[in-house]
Amino acid sequence: MSQSAGGGFTVLFDGKNLDHWQGDGKAQFAVEDGAIVAKGKKDPKDTAFLISKDKYKDFELRAEVWTSDDANSGIFIRCEDPAKPGAKTCYECNIYDTRPDPSYGTGAIVYHAEVNPMPKAGGKWNTMEITAKGRDLSVSFNGQKTAQTRSGLHTEGPIALQFGEGTVKFRKVEIKPL
Repeated sequence: MSQSAGGGFTVLFDGKNLDHWQGDGKAQFAVEDGAIVAKGKKDPKDTAFLISKDKYKDFELRAEVWTSDDANSGIFIRCEDPAKPGAKTCYECNIYDTRPDPSYGTGAIVYHAEVNPMPKAGGKWNTMEITAKGRDLSVSFNGQKTAQTRSGLHTEGPIALQFGEGTVKFRKVEIKPL
């Protein structure tokens, strides 16, 4: 049974176990000091994901995330194909300070809503809030709205935590249905 986080939120990660999640087999995900930590990948070129066991449609998601300065990470939502999460099959709420095209860097919804100015995530704990209600999507980073869009491309699916490169940690992952 899922535990309540208050305010209508349900805990998806309790700081102790990964019961609500499954890895894609491309990296090891572990719990350390109350956080999900992504470890080394089988193939350094791969992008690895930790995918929620449940699907979500309309929701508010909040999580705390810590990344190294060189990290490539993100929270993917409404993934159409849980076996192949990606920016074309999900909405990618990006955490990537050094992305070659910074318009879709940290705080953006890749290919849907650019960010300007881009906040910096590296080296500290940050709060990311994602709202998906019908066609309306928005991302807030440390309390500041960074991206919003209207799109009906992806309507429901699991959530996927991305590990592309660098050091990535997630904690206090919570969701509230809308």
